[in-house]
Amino acid sequence: MTTLQLRGLCWTVMDTPHVPETADGPASVAATTGLDLNAQLAGLLGQIADGDRAAFAEFYRLTSRRVFGMARRVLVDLELSEDATQEVFLQVWQNAGSFNIAAGSPLAWLMTIAHRRAVDKVRSAQAATDREARYGADSQEIEHDSVSDEVDGLLEAEAVVRCLKTLTETQQESVRLAYYGGLSYREVAERLNSTLPTIKSRIRDGLIRLKSCLEVS
Repeated sequence: MTTLQLRGLCWTVMDTPHVPETADGPASVAATTGLDLNAQLAGLLGQIADGDRAAFAEFYRLTSRRVFGMARRVLVDLELSEDATQEVFLQVWQNAGSFNIAAGSPLAWLMTIAHRRAVDKVRSAQAATDREARYGADSQEIEHDSVSDEVDGLLEAEAVVRCLKTLTETQQESVRLAYYGGLSYREVAERLNSTLPTIKSRIRDGLIRLKSCLEVS
């Protein structure tokens, strides 16, 4: 299947009422335990790896809101967030066979892809702005090195995992739910039975601490 056909497949699946208009739109995930959901997603990834389009559609239905929420939180812009969401599920279709349950849960694997894709878009936009400011209309685009990007991504992921351990237990829990679980601050507060101001403060302090750790990593 060509890249164009893959994109067509992704748009067909994504062109449904399940695509949320906002990061806090109606939930598309039925009430279920994390363990049950991850077991279901793991099974679907196995089927997707075999080219099962129905499994891909169901995987999208169960996870699209979380992926879109992650993208919207990082990118803010609606169209960029929708583009990032499409690209994430395109990557799922292409790389489902690379998922290794021993390395982590399917949801964690998916949200890591979503976060990296959103951050890549931010960096890409910033890089374009910097090039225009530095070189103007005569600037030349630097050749994209996908191998280097993959290595950088792995190192970045390892650094994040290491730095997350420097946060307090409550900060870790709040940050993971917001930025890897794709939940809004209000949803995190409800999940942890805490007040919204407390959760906002906890996540803000956790991110400041995480940023400081990453800067020296």
